Amino acid sequence: MLSLPPEDRSLSPYTGWTRAHWEALADGLLTAVEPYRSADGATIRLPGRASWSDCDGLEGFARTFLIAAFRVAGGGPAELLEPYRRGFVSGPGVWPAVADRFQPMVEAASLALGLWLTREQLWDTLGDAERERLGAYLATVFHHEPAPNNWWLFPVTVGGFLAGVGIEEEAARAAIERGLARIEDWYVGDGWYTDGDNRGFDHYNGWALHFYPVLSGLLSGAPRPEHESRLRTFLESYALMFGANGEPLYQGRSMTYRFATLASLMLGAVTGRTPLSPGATRRLASGSVRYFLEHDALSAENLMTLGWFGQHEATLQSYSGSASPYWAAKAFVGLLAPADHPLWTAIEEPGPVGPAALEGPGLVVQNRDGVARVLNHGIRHDRDDPLYDRYAYSTHTGPTTAADVPDNHFGLVGADGAAAPRGVLKPGGAGRRDEIAWAASITDGVESVSVLRGTAEVRVHRVAAGSRVRQTGWALPRATAEIEDLSVALTAPDGLRSRLTGLYGYDTAAALEAVEGTAFGSPALVPALDGVTEDGWAVSLAVLGYGDDPVDVHVEVDVDRVAIVWPDDERFIVTSRDPQE
Repeated sequence: MLSLPPEDRSLSPYTGWTRAHWEALADGLLTAVEPYRSADGATIRLPGRASWSDCDGLEGFARTFLIAAFRVAGGGPAELLEPYRRGFVSGPGVWPAVADRFQPMVEAASLALGLWLTREQLWDTLGDAERERLGAYLATVFHHEPAPNNWWLFPVTVGGFLAGVGIEEEAARAAIERGLARIEDWYVGDGWYTDGDNRGFDHYNGWALHFYPVLSGLLSGAPRPEHESRLRTFLESYALMFGANGEPLYQGRSMTYRFATLASLMLGAVTGRTPLSPGATRRLASGSVRYFLEHDALSAENLMTLGWFGQHEATLQSYSGSASPYWAAKAFVGLLAPADHPLWTAIEEPGPVGPAALEGPGLVVQNRDGVARVLNHGIRHDRDDPLYDRYAYSTHTGPTTAADVPDNHFGLVGADGAAAPRGVLKPGGAGRRDEIAWAASITDGVESVSVLRGTAEVRVHRVAAGSRVRQTGWALPRATAEIEDLSVALTAPDGLRSRLTGLYGYDTAAALEAVEGTAFGSPALVPALDGVTEDGWAVSLAVLGYGDDPVDVHVEVDVDRVAIVWPDDERFIVTSRDPQE
């Protein structure tokens, strides 16, 4: 077990955590990996799965070094760097070479960033020959092609450090300019970037696409105002994507990085580029770390596990190796705020709540009843990828696996009884009117609109008349089910409820079993509606939350429009191809 200091419920009434808890966590993570360090100090190969690149020993060194660097740069003991000093001397001779689109380019950024943070304590104390050899290894990133996504920021980070220490300055500055220019093509507004030439919106926005430009500008002494402004704008919606206790949204790849999801929140607090109060930032951040520690993020030996709630294969990618979870190191950027900073001295406050409509990425966000959810009308990474292509994601549920019945899915049903996968997606806009938010899209000719008010999500689809369709809702592990007419209600052991009700175009309701479950447990149940749409309209109501579920919405359907009517007579009109307010 980790050794943590006593809780302070006067300063931190929600979590009990203080800066001392973050320091103790960092120290505990570093202590736990030390038995796995090689004799020359240059690699840390942890037990467990190997990644496709087999660069796991370098990953173990680079990512845990980043924890040590943030800890020391934040006033921690310089002795934490000593085990890494030996590795930096021998490493250039044993680490895998940087190559085009190859993992060492990623790790070179962590090496450079850590050296940048601790220049006086480490880099400046190395011998001339040692610095020359290490600098030459890092500089190889300037001469190789990054993967076509956030990888373009790894040479930016290496370039920032090497330019500052006078190594290959011309190439370093060219890499910075080239990388920052490349990500401009991916900025869509609302503070959001795609992760490459696609619609892969995910957590790489926070822990990479905002993190590296803003932090490298801070460390170089030449802040980047435009990137800092975008970080603030991003946090306006991103901060809504955490549950009341700090649970992050489960969506996208690399989710095994877990509390790396906090990197942009903490960097916003460090730089002052955040819409959140210091107390709200710390409440979300400390709550999130506690959440993972209480759900098996660490093994009995205090090593980070590969998954979400403990080991979970479906959370992983081919590049996920035993040391991959240690990109969680980025959360410790908050330690750059000194002990007397408001981030650490302010009384904890609740995080933000309410809706948001993001036209750039095509998302509707709602934070209410302790649960955050995102309705997806703009994310597409790989076709039919459960981590990107589901209709909705939340902080308290995960998608079912590709082998199971899909949750939060709408599709035409074929002769085999299975719903077809989603194909090409075209975002159709998003908007907000007071407490009502909506977004629209067209996928393979299916027109879809989500209209959200409170915890009620009205899902409207338009297909060819006479089509057999299926809509599924939020999957809950180990749940019980109640089915009444065209309504399926699931209840999880902790009281979380998922309900899916057919409002128009459906004729049967069921609770389907997903044997492999989700990242939150297995098996899971998935609420499902089936029907034949006589006039092409299919409308359902999905609800996810705790406690009673009194939401009662009805619809009025004409040939070319659907009127959504709430109990207080609030109305929202959806027309074919054009939602209207």
